[in-house]
Amino acid sequence: MFANGLMSVVSICTSVPLEGGDGGPAPGMKEYLPTMEELFPPAIFGEGTVFSMNRLGLVRVIATLVVVLLIWAGARRMQLIPGRGQSTFELAMGFVHKQIVEAAMGPEMARRYLPFIATLFFGILGMNLTGIIPGTNVASTALVTVPLMLALCAWIAFVVRGVKSNGFGHYVADALLPKGAPKVMYILLVPIEFLSTFILRPATLTIRLMANMIAGHFLLAAFFAMTSYLFLTADPAVMKGVGVVTFLAAFIFTCFEIFVACLQAFIFSLLTSVYIGLAAEGH
Repeated sequence: MFANGLMSVVSICTSVPLEGGDGGPAPGMKEYLPTMEELFPPAIFGEGTVFSMNRLGLVRVIATLVVVLLIWAGARRMQLIPGRGQSTFELAMGFVHKQIVEAAMGPEMARRYLPFIATLFFGILGMNLTGIIPGTNVASTALVTVPLMLALCAWIAFVVRGVKSNGFGHYVADALLPKGAPKVMYILLVPIEFLSTFILRPATLTIRLMANMIAGHFLLAAFFAMTSYLFLTADPAVMKGVGVVTFLAAFIFTCFEIFVACLQAFIFSLLTSVYIGLAAEGH
């Protein structure tokens, strides 16, 4: 979709058609276009077993190990006068503590939930950033599996917190029966509140993260694919100049994708913190 749109823009600007006679891509261009098959690579080993591992699964493992090693390296020798690594670690952890957890829950609960929310934040950030690293190319969160599992962890955390703070009956009543509403309206409000609190919260966490990472991947893939085609295959000399433009656009969108990767980790962690805080307080 992105590639076809970009083909149309380049064709209009240069008067050089990038489509074949049948309305499809020009000859030789099809091999450059990104497809959904990139999100489902073949198994590297263990195909057909529970130990099956493809390229994306391996990327997730590597990203997780890198995040763990970086945090371990920053925290393994804590000193009163911090070095460069410890300062970076403290700055990142302080951001999560103050701007995400404490801002959503308050100081008392923040200390208790900081390890959980920090794990979500740095884990999501590490997996998101694999989408712009050469050789990995696809964010590990671009498939529904990882966002869904993380959303289920968030769902369990805020439900358990609500039950512990208010008791099962009070928590469910607070979640499903808005205070001050006419009792006759409960027939309508109970299913709406149930859907909103217990279904849509994890669903929106999952879809928001996955959709942004998929969109970013195909946007970058389309621009880099167009650049490769213009430089390596397209015949008119003017197309080489257009290739420079598409490469610059790809570079700009790569920088934007880094911002999106950080933003999505922030939003996911912040919303999880908000949900836990709301569950603890009740209505």
